Amino acid sequence: MLFVVGLGNPGSDYARNRHNIGFMAVDAIAGRYGFSPFRGKFHGKLAEGKIADHKVIAFKPMTYMNRSGDAVLGALRFFKLPPEDVLVFHDEIDLVSGKLRVKRGGGHAGHNGLRSIHARIGPNYGRVRLGIGHPGDKARVARHVLRDFSRSDRDWVDPMMDAVAEAFPLLVRGDDSGFMTKVALILNPPTHRKRPTPAEQGSAPKRPESPPSEGEKDEP
Repeated sequence: MLFVVGLGNPGSDYARNRHNIGFMAVDAIAGRYGFSPFRGKFHGKLAEGKIADHKVIAFKPMTYMNRSGDAVLGALRFFKLPPEDVLVFHDEIDLVSGKLRVKRGGGHAGHNGLRSIHARIGPNYGRVRLGIGHPGDKARVARHVLRDFSRSDRDWVDPMMDAVAEAFPLLVRGDDSGFMTKVALILNPPTHRKRPTPAEQGSAPKRPESPPSEGEKDEP
């Protein structure tokens, strides 16, 4: 079983915040694969589905970001799951907008949601870091993450959520690198250059004629 957590803050005031991109990712996955409707449970919202012959639980803590670990711990105790079965989707200011990375274990890098989860279940869980860009000044970080995505941001946010959902079965099977590669290819498909036609090439310069051999010279 895979327990997939999306991090964010509850309520309509936060719904389009950069900090809520984890909620958006989990919603996209649950919608793509026909999960059950989200229902209130364990101080969060929970939906269930099946992907690649694996049972997957999608979970959105409703405790606000800095207490996400409380909700996650309660759910894990109920389902009797180890931290290694947890995969957290969250915003990442240290990645440029539209990029993502999968990470297993390690530190929380000051992210309040991850800090709370670390405190409750330890560091041995997976996370998908969804880049939202850095405002350039540490003092502006809180304002940056708690502001809505701009209209221009929608040009990359919506395609990224679709790509995450499409490639997600690879994560279910444990293929982290395959997942990252597929998302990148969906968002930036390779371009195949067509060989130019003669008209596009222009007239090719004529090859100089070879001088006649001795036996071919005209007689005077």
